[in-house]
Amino acid sequence: MIRLALLSTAGINDEIIEGADESELVSVVGAASRDAERAEAYAAEHGLKRWWESYHALLADPDVDAVYVALPNSLHVEWSIRALEAGKHVLCEKPMGRDAGAVARAFDFAERTGLVLMEAFMYRHHPQIKRARELLEEGAVGELRLVRAAFCSTLGRSDDVRWSPELGGGALLDVGCYCVSGLRLLAGEPESVFGERTLTARGVDVRFAGTLRFPGGVLGHFSCGMDMAPSQELEAVGSEGALHVSHPFTADVEGVEVRRGLTFAELEVEQVTVEHANRYRLQLENFARAVRGEEPPLLGRADAVAQARTLDALLRSAETGLPSVVTWSAGRSRSDRRRS
Repeated sequence: MIRLALLSTAGINDEIIEGADESELVSVVGAASRDAERAEAYAAEHGLKRWWESYHALLADPDVDAVYVALPNSLHVEWSIRALEAGKHVLCEKPMGRDAGAVARAFDFAERTGLVLMEAFMYRHHPQIKRARELLEEGAVGELRLVRAAFCSTLGRSDDVRWSPELGGGALLDVGCYCVSGLRLLAGEPESVFGERTLTARGVDVRFAGTLRFPGGVLGHFSCGMDMAPSQELEAVGSEGALHVSHPFTADVEGVEVRRGLTFAELEVEQVTVEHANRYRLQLENFARAVRGEEPPLLGRADAVAQARTLDALLRSAETGLPSVVTWSAGRSRSDRRRS
């Protein structure tokens, strides 16, 4: 079994522990904190055998094969690289970052050392997302025309790190990154984007909406927020029909709805069922098999770097009020902005 340690005591760790408990490939062996008492109490509470009084102590432990980095967003790349330098494989919580160059450097290091680095978008491992992609490729909705996504929730705690601009907080990087990932999965890499946001007094985007233009004239739109009633969806509309995933990111309801017909009167609806699955277990098992050299990671370098480029372009657009070009010619290292 791959011996995985938790680099932080974040709440998301509960899902990782539960996923590992269902797996024969991964074992969560302990957790680290910046405070020894907190680390010890966390390990006792979650039934973990080991704890470390600092992140550095964890990385120095030879009995750990891999780490799960669930620190605040602004620290993801830094501590992923530190873990790789210590010889650990890394599963990094989303988003890995908004700086495509920094994300690429982390993958450079992983490739030089023969270690696995993977971004933790757990929803991508669920059967309903795989089936939705297959249906599109099979032509279930005809030629793709439009993609839509939404992910909203209410974040009540005022001391949550997601309210901190210094730690990479905000709706786009917290929940909107799922929408961006989903639209890219369905439509490919965007050519240009336009972002709008509503800021808190501290300068964190509490709401964010974006429009994306994909190759072939396909348009995309998403909305996200941290002060709204819970909602989520992922939809692809084509020339002959549409497919809809009602809970694409949390998978509280599993399955894909396919609607076909050129008029509302002719509309036919098919419910495509999928097997129930723990997406965190599937994510961990893909990661473990990649560490063992049995299969490639589902989300590797190309996806992570493209995701960071798109997030950065959206944030730059929201900052300037101008559309932002995502693709660029060889040799250019950052998104260009142009007037409409």
